[in-house]
Amino acid sequence: MKPMRLALLLAVLLAAGTAAADQAAPVTVKTLITTDKTVLGQKLVLPKRDPVLIVSTYEIAPGARLPRHEHPFSRYAYVLQGDLTVEFDGGLQKQYHAGDFIVEAVGSWHFGMNPGKLPARLLVIDQVEAGQPATILAK
Repeated sequence: MKPMRLALLLAVLLAAGTAAADQAAPVTVKTLITTDKTVLGQKLVLPKRDPVLIVSTYEIAPGARLPRHEHPFSRYAYVLQGDLTVEFDGGLQKQYHAGDFIVEAVGSWHFGMNPGKLPARLLVIDQVEAGQPATILAK
């Protein structure tokens, strides 16, 4: 093939590849989880009346441990960065890492801790009944 034709062919192929890339979908949806159960296999517990949505971010320092607590309603968390270990009464442990989605247990005492070297950053979503707490601390 002559050099001029080869250059023209390469230019056409490059333009076609660029056009295909420009036509890529502007929105990509990735389902992280579909479930009707918590991490312990419990049915989800949603507010029966006067629901209130609470969205929070948590940053848990390396080596830090949250106090022992439980949740009266379903709580959801997305691990944005780092690692998280959740330990339930009785010793059951669950490990989570960046990109994991957590459907927390309801009415089960547990605590979380950051075993990693980076801060653990979480996006946490609660739905509670108006006037009710999202978390109950152990006494």
